[in-house]
Amino acid sequence: MKGSLNKTFILAKREFFVRIRSKGFWIGTLILPLFMAVLFAVPALIFSSSTSQLDLVMVDATGRVGEAVAARMAERRDDPGSRIAQFSIDVVAPAADRQRQRDELDERLLGEEIDAWVWLDRAGLENDRVEYRARSVSNTFSQDKLEDEISAAVREMRLTEAGYDPQEIRDLIGRVRLSTVRVSAEGSREEAGEAGFILAYGLFFLLYMVLLLWGQQVLQGVLEEKSSRVVEIVVSAARPFDLMLGKLLGIGAAALTQFSIWMVTLVVLTAPGLISSLASAPDLNLPSISAAQALFVVVFFLLGFFVYSSMYAAVGSAFNNLQEAQQLSFVPTAAIILPMFFLLPVINDSNGTLAVITSMVPFLSPILMPLRIAVLTPPLWQVLLSIVITAAFVLLMVWVCARIYRTGILMYGKKPTFKELIKWLSYS
Repeated sequence: MKGSLNKTFILAKREFFVRIRSKGFWIGTLILPLFMAVLFAVPALIFSSSTSQLDLVMVDATGRVGEAVAARMAERRDDPGSRIAQFSIDVVAPAADRQRQRDELDERLLGEEIDAWVWLDRAGLENDRVEYRARSVSNTFSQDKLEDEISAAVREMRLTEAGYDPQEIRDLIGRVRLSTVRVSAEGSREEAGEAGFILAYGLFFLLYMVLLLWGQQVLQGVLEEKSSRVVEIVVSAARPFDLMLGKLLGIGAAALTQFSIWMVTLVVLTAPGLISSLASAPDLNLPSISAAQALFVVVFFLLGFFVYSSMYAAVGSAFNNLQEAQQLSFVPTAAIILPMFFLLPVINDSNGTLAVITSMVPFLSPILMPLRIAVLTPPLWQVLLSIVITAAFVLLMVWVCARIYRTGILMYGKKPTFKELIKWLSYS
């Protein structure tokens, strides 16, 4: 037993160092943080430099709406959502000769003295229509903002004319929101209900990203000695089970090393923005997670990685080259997407029969059990049972891969059928 573990460790160490010493590993490791830095920096630069100024003439025949719109625009000038589109509004009364006034405004448009003009009158507002004229009408963001502000001003005018107080109406029809309080043995705490979903989706995204990049590495790692025939020498010194487990652990360690570097980079890049957001919203209640819950999330992340990686290894062990293995490489990808179909039912009833059963299924539990832990921590025995079942599944997959791999070495050059793969499992 001890000798077998030593061989597994040696093989895992070899797989790990072969990969992290390669130039491709470090190029890929550094490119993503640089891309992330650009991804965070460029939108901020674009946002800060993309403010547009729209010089607008508003002909107001109502005598009330134009000034109200201009006042609302001025109040919201410094709002983050208003920085992209700024307005300079000149409110004028309609002239005696309205057609001539319209023609003069069009001439000012063509002469680029103004960017647009709007005509407000009672007849148009009765049909909920306001005429907007400009050289270009493709600036839909600015138009939407202008439309919202005019609508709000018209709504208040109509309420006032009908004898109502607009503020009182807003108070009367205000939306009632639930103040969700999570009750636990440690005490009660106000907390948003979306916390569990965010945790589960975040875990899914992390697993998917890592496997998307490293799943093929696992598959190729299983195939590489088989295609070069070096495996005949390796197998003479180690059992196929030790070989498969060593590969899985070594490649997994390299993947998680790269992933850890990326996560540290992500934290460093997002920390300033997160701190400033928390400082500007001191009453914000973030979801809480205990040390035990955090530990279980990490455990299930690692188990999830090895569950789906072992599926890639199973695909690789059954074929002779990458071209053949690609035909079934979609299976592990489909397996990681499957838990997403159960997210909402589990969130809605985290202790229901469906939630309990699905969180015990090995290729569902890495996503669904952390979700249950975040929503309402299940009994400890369920969590531990899920860990045991998932870990046993990984070992079972390694055993299956090893048996298929061992026989497949002798069948090099022959593409196996599914019936033959089943027979290989029964060979002693």
